Amino acid sequence: MKGRSIDVGESVGRILLSSIFSGGKRLLSKGHRIEGEDVQLLRAEALNDVWVAELEEGEIGEDEAAMRVANQIGSGSIEIRPASGGRANLFATEPCCVLVDSELLKEANSINGLVIATSRNFSYAKKGQRVSTVKSTPFMVSRQQLESILSLLAEKGHVIQARPIRKPPVALLYTDPVDGQRASQLFGTIMSQRLERVGSVIERSVVSVEEEAALAEALQHLLDAKPSVILIASTTAPAGPSDAVGRGMERAGCRMERFMAPVEPGTLMLLGYQDDVPILSAPGCFRSAKSNVLDLLLPPLLAKYLVSSWDIASLGAGGLLE
Repeated sequence: MKGRSIDVGESVGRILLSSIFSGGKRLLSKGHRIEGEDVQLLRAEALNDVWVAELEEGEIGEDEAAMRVANQIGSGSIEIRPASGGRANLFATEPCCVLVDSELLKEANSINGLVIATSRNFSYAKKGQRVSTVKSTPFMVSRQQLESILSLLAEKGHVIQARPIRKPPVALLYTDPVDGQRASQLFGTIMSQRLERVGSVIERSVVSVEEEAALAEALQHLLDAKPSVILIASTTAPAGPSDAVGRGMERAGCRMERFMAPVEPGTLMLLGYQDDVPILSAPGCFRSAKSNVLDLLLPPLLAKYLVSSWDIASLGAGGLLE
């Protein structure tokens, strides 16, 4: 890249190397690509020469480079908007869950020239929320650097995916060793508030005593309604899949995916699937509005992403929520 002073009339399409001020007011920012209306503005201020960057062979302008990478990194409910200074931002076009390929992100960011930042994996994003940004080095990127990143993305796929959450129905099973209605009274309001934060509602709920047969029957009743997710809100702290909740899930045909999460609060989480319907128990997490494992797992589950045991194992970094 070369920098030189040039007549304003010849500056269209070139990039400013320094901001332009007049009367203490900034007219144009560093990195701005000069357009025809800018020339008129500068001449009106009696500014006849500007200091601009001229790209050399093998160099790509910062704005073009950022947009080309931005167009390759994401999928799903995403809108890309260019921003000044070699930046491109990705926004959610509807409520969604952000899924991030952290290994691919690290690979892409290890290549000099551009960097990519995203929202946290599994996070919930509202419509219009920024979920990622791409930023280039000032003014230009070498063609080799840009092609290295684009080749990586072409080979390995998308860094970020915005999976929509379209008010999926959630079912609640409230359970207590003596009276399931007690669990409903304790947890109902808090669960409604928690689901509202991630764009969902409780569509159906049942209560049950915490016994294997009763729990299996209640789960089958909820499964018949074909919910997106079933949450089991128990007043007890189960010891694992061998307790009444776990046995009830298995009796209802549930395949156990994971017991225990590296998340606090929420270590005693139990996740299973009946076909593709996730069933999630997280003892102690239903009584409090504070962040816990439910807040980490609800967005992907509501977006119909099948959370695996490996996914849960990866929650340990940042899993200490309080």
